[in-house]
Amino acid sequence: MAQRILSLAAEEGPERLQEALQSLAEGELGDMVTRQALKGRETAALLRGIFKGSPCSQRSGVLRRLQVYKHCVPLVESGDLHLGKVSEIIGLLMLEARQLPGHALAELANLFVDIIKGGSLTNGKSLELFSTVLTALASSKENLAYGKGELNGEEFKKQLINTLCSSRWDPQCVIHLANMFRDIPLSGEELQFVVEKVLRMFSKLDLQEIPPLVYQLLLLSAKGSKKTVLEGIISFFNQLDKRQKEEQKVPQSVDLEVATMPLDQLRHVEGTVILHIVSVINLDQDLGEELIRHLKTEQQKDPGRALCPFTVALLLSVAVKHRLQEQIFDFLKTSITRSCKDLQFLQASKFLQDLFPQQYDITAVILEVVKNSAFGWDHVTQGLVDLGFSLMESYEPKKPFGGKAADNSYGLSKMPAQQACRLGASILLETFKVHEPIRSDILEQVLNRVLTKAASPVSHFIDLLSNIVVSAPLVLQTSSSKVTETFDNLSFLPIDTVQGLLRAVQPLLKVSMSVRDSLILVLQKAIFSRQLDARKAAVAGFLLLLRNFKVLGSLSSSQCSQAIGATQVQADVHACYNSAANEAFCLEILGSLRRCLNQQADVRLMLYEGFYDVLRRNSQLASSIMETLLSQIKQYYLPQPDLLPPLKLEGCIMAQGDQIFLQEPLAHLLCCIQHCLAWYKSTACLCRGAGDEEEEDDEEEEEGVGFEQNFEEMLESVTRRMIKSELEDFELDKSADFSLSSGVGVKNNIYAIQVMGICEVLIEYNFNIGNFSKNKFEDVLGLFTCYNKLSEILKEKAGKNKSALSNRTARSFLSMGFVSTLLTALFRDNAQSHEESLAVLRSSTEFLRYAVSVALQKVQQLEETGQTDGPDGQNPEKMFQNLCKITQVLLWRYTSIPTVVEESGKKKGKSISLLCLEGLLRIFNTVQQLYSARIPQFLQALDITDGDAEETDINVTEKAAFQIRQFQRSLVNQLSSAEDDFNAKETQSLITVISTLSKLLDPASQQFLQFLTWTVKVCKENALEDISCCKGLLSLLFSVHVLYKSPVGLLRELAQDIHACLGDIDQDVEVEGQCHFAIVNAKTAAPTVCLLVLGQVDKVLEEVDWLIKKLTSLGSDTSEDSSQASNQTQALEKGVILQLGTLLTVYHELVQTALPAGSCVDTLLRSLSKTYAILTSLIKHYIQACRSSSNTIPGRLEKLVKLSGSHLTPQCYSFITYVQNIHSESLSFVEEKKKKKKDDEAAAVSTVMAKVLRETKPIPNLIFAIEQYEKFLIHLSKKSKVNLMQYMKLSTSRDFRINASVLDSALQEQNSLEAENEPHNDQSSTAEQTDENQEPKKKRQRKK
Repeated sequence: MAQRILSLAAEEGPERLQEALQSLAEGELGDMVTRQALKGRETAALLRGIFKGSPCSQRSGVLRRLQVYKHCVPLVESGDLHLGKVSEIIGLLMLEARQLPGHALAELANLFVDIIKGGSLTNGKSLELFSTVLTALASSKENLAYGKGELNGEEFKKQLINTLCSSRWDPQCVIHLANMFRDIPLSGEELQFVVEKVLRMFSKLDLQEIPPLVYQLLLLSAKGSKKTVLEGIISFFNQLDKRQKEEQKVPQSVDLEVATMPLDQLRHVEGTVILHIVSVINLDQDLGEELIRHLKTEQQKDPGRALCPFTVALLLSVAVKHRLQEQIFDFLKTSITRSCKDLQFLQASKFLQDLFPQQYDITAVILEVVKNSAFGWDHVTQGLVDLGFSLMESYEPKKPFGGKAADNSYGLSKMPAQQACRLGASILLETFKVHEPIRSDILEQVLNRVLTKAASPVSHFIDLLSNIVVSAPLVLQTSSSKVTETFDNLSFLPIDTVQGLLRAVQPLLKVSMSVRDSLILVLQKAIFSRQLDARKAAVAGFLLLLRNFKVLGSLSSSQCSQAIGATQVQADVHACYNSAANEAFCLEILGSLRRCLNQQADVRLMLYEGFYDVLRRNSQLASSIMETLLSQIKQYYLPQPDLLPPLKLEGCIMAQGDQIFLQEPLAHLLCCIQHCLAWYKSTACLCRGAGDEEEEDDEEEEEGVGFEQNFEEMLESVTRRMIKSELEDFELDKSADFSLSSGVGVKNNIYAIQVMGICEVLIEYNFNIGNFSKNKFEDVLGLFTCYNKLSEILKEKAGKNKSALSNRTARSFLSMGFVSTLLTALFRDNAQSHEESLAVLRSSTEFLRYAVSVALQKVQQLEETGQTDGPDGQNPEKMFQNLCKITQVLLWRYTSIPTVVEESGKKKGKSISLLCLEGLLRIFNTVQQLYSARIPQFLQALDITDGDAEETDINVTEKAAFQIRQFQRSLVNQLSSAEDDFNAKETQSLITVISTLSKLLDPASQQFLQFLTWTVKVCKENALEDISCCKGLLSLLFSVHVLYKSPVGLLRELAQDIHACLGDIDQDVEVEGQCHFAIVNAKTAAPTVCLLVLGQVDKVLEEVDWLIKKLTSLGSDTSEDSSQASNQTQALEKGVILQLGTLLTVYHELVQTALPAGSCVDTLLRSLSKTYAILTSLIKHYIQACRSSSNTIPGRLEKLVKLSGSHLTPQCYSFITYVQNIHSESLSFVEEKKKKKKDDEAAAVSTVMAKVLRETKPIPNLIFAIEQYEKFLIHLSKKSKVNLMQYMKLSTSRDFRINASVLDSALQEQNSLEAENEPHNDQSSTAEQTDENQEPKKKRQRKK
């Protein structure tokens, strides 16, 4: 039959064809098509024939066509046909579909809907036909039957789509359906239906099927609904990530349904989806802009939902090759700083923490993106690198780079900008570890920045470089050319940058000979440079090389652990020739360094400070270094035993024209000798103790003994003669000139500092070798006497000069290790055998005070730069141990000998106990700054009673509370002492120490609560009149109180006390004399307490303002979690209103207080303006809430408005009048004085006028703020149908600028003048006219 139809179709006339088709039974036509299609023969020709014989003009033709369509659709979906055949059939059906009448199309469309509902779609090919049918339907003009009524084609299509989106879809056909909808013209509403349905299907699909579906959705978004598409995709993956995290927390999940998602599969799917989104954004720019817009809006509401790991990765991928890069990075940077600020804000207030228990931390999210990018997300890495550098450059440290130490203090900073900078470094370091291909690029960029940003601080980049090298030292070998290129520029970099850079790349020098050689070449050139910095860089470089290239046979120095060293790189790969070759290499370097001993003092200084470290790490170089030092000191040492002084000081200075410079830092040279000798003797003892010496070492040992003896004799002789020397021997005495303006003065200053330094070096040397012998300690005291004489003279001269330079104390030459030993011996050594010798030193109070003040100076240096002068000064571990020892001694000394006992016999200068207290304060600050991770060990070291406890069970809060109690006792003793014995300086220091230690208490602990109770009690019971102590105590009270609960109740009590203390603005009103806090008294109430209270009020206002902003963003949230959001909103609203309500009562007291003119009045007026502005923003929030929903306003808001109307606004107006009265009184007083004395008082009058103008400036702003508040109250009253204005009394004193009585008298005066000038009427009238014309001009000019 098929053949017959084909042959009939070839004829021109369709009549016979129609007859043949009509003769077929209903099922035959379908069977024939199926057979033909399965055989693969001329199916298309057959279908064409059937269509030709079934014209749409005849009803039978339409029915036959429908029959074919109804048969072909299941046939195509059956999967029995070849794909090519399927495409051919569908193509033909699509062509013919447009000719079908509307009702047929409708029937066909319903058929498709049933197929989709039934889930019998397999390959989705037939859907191409469905899209054509729907498109044809939409353009159909005829009315179609739908249910009981009729609809036009467009409406019918809409209903179909609605039905389709409301029915169940087979997960297998979702992608095909999404693809189909792209070809159908959809209205905005229809598109929204479709998109929402597809997004709902995500959760029902297998993970692998999501990326192609996302791609189809994105293509579909070209029609519209971009925001919905992006929001759906982002929230879906955000939920998956959260679920994945929960699974990781519970590794073996009981619920098997949950644990269905392999992590790597999820990450790969996310990566593919991100790639799809980026590729579509490249084609459709609007989608990218919509993404940023959407995330910005979301971030206002809920940053955790807006910036999850998936969205951050997506943004970074989009940023790489796109014009949106700047927008994206700006958005991410502001989000990061805002997140850091919010976290900081929350951590500082218990009130906010209770309202926001979950804190969002964006740093963790971004670092998670880095971790996730390991799963083949190459498209994210470039964005991560760019973001890392962008953060580091935007928020780089602003202070000058001060050596290794400043990095530590900077690293622990809590400022949001510095946290952002540190996050940038973490991103780069983690990306470096995870992605090998991008490593060389990161390294190159870091090195470039170190070079090009030489003028600004680069400590953060050097830290990063150092961490990069530690994480993968061998990677540097591949980039060694870049490193050597950097070395070429060393001589142009600041010395600190050079030292940091060399320290960072030092492991590379051990594994790459070529890099080491190129560095040596650069350094040798730099040694002869004309630039001083270049020569210093060369010395720094050579010292580093000497420290790190061990000569064969060197002792392994266990006490020296370098920050980055051979521990990370096993450089002994070259051991077969390295250690042997190193000797020649090191000796060659030493030869180069000897030349530097003829250069400027700065260069020599670096050498003297560096030799000890070299010696300690490379012991085989001892003889060479000691010889060098010996030959150097011999130039200045006078060997004759009776010659005074023992050293040639004139050789140490050099004159250039009128100027005199230090040429040889002799004290530093001696200091270097002393430390090297001490080290040499201790290691020589170790070697002798070890026995088994090799024979060839004997010669060297003899040589060593030779210079050891030489040095000892020399130091012995210098000590003996220095004690004998008078100041006149050094050309220094009380009459000498020490001014820095003359050459002689500069020379004397240099001499004095050198002599003092030499004395200190010898004190340390003699104490160390003395072994507690009485004679040696007498020598120490003799040397100190010489030092002290000079020190006193310098202080006396400096006191006369009063110049900033001369007031600087010379830096002590004692080492930190020695200071801790000396203090322990002086104060804590109870050994019977040492008692007699130590009594010599203990007898001198001056010496004891000197020892403590040097400790104070060392701690200060450590706090400011993170390192100290002298051996081990750059070793954080040794510094920490010394700090612990010093703290133990100072703490014992301060707590066991009270200042009062000591001061009774004191002559001059600070008492030792007070110095100890200052030292403790500095130490507690330093430990929290530099050693925050080691605070438990530090507190453990102070607790002598509990020395053997294991480190694991150290309770910081308990230990800190124990230390605080000791200082609390001292403070209570001070406060309860008689007025004559009260020491304000000590009290202030005690308060600061307690404040510093209180930061270590856990706010949730019992100890914290006890501490808070104690602080409140002290403030309530002690009527302190000292301003600084009062300020310290109240600041402590506020800082502790905010971590326990909101301080508004406390502020109200303080405000009542201030009011009671200063009286009312209405002199007839007597204030009730209820006193809560004795610390508020006549001396402290204003301005001290008043300004502190207002400062704290401002902080509370900031919190409230922040909360209102959060409220506004939550109010605009229309997501599914609206019930949860509304609960949170109610909690926030309640918190805000309660805070503001109590603050209004605080202001109610303050605005009725007779405050003195000045800062208090000014601050209060400004604070009131801010309060009204915040009240206005709260009212605006409720206006918005009423607009978006028919909510009635809560009763507590009504109470707040009532309170503001009754307790604040009227009092504000009275206060304004009071302020003006004060100012007018001060002006009239000045006017009277002016009448008595004419010209010489003009300046005083103008000063008072300016002051009055300045202090009354906030008044108009306050009036405006009040009126704005009332304006929005009227708006809210209209919206909420609640009359809020009934509580507000409109004031009559708004004409505060016009005083009626003054105006009357002025008018009368003018009238009398006019009467006198009656004859000259015309002239006066013209004059009046000109006056009238000109007056406004004058005003305008004044405003300009």
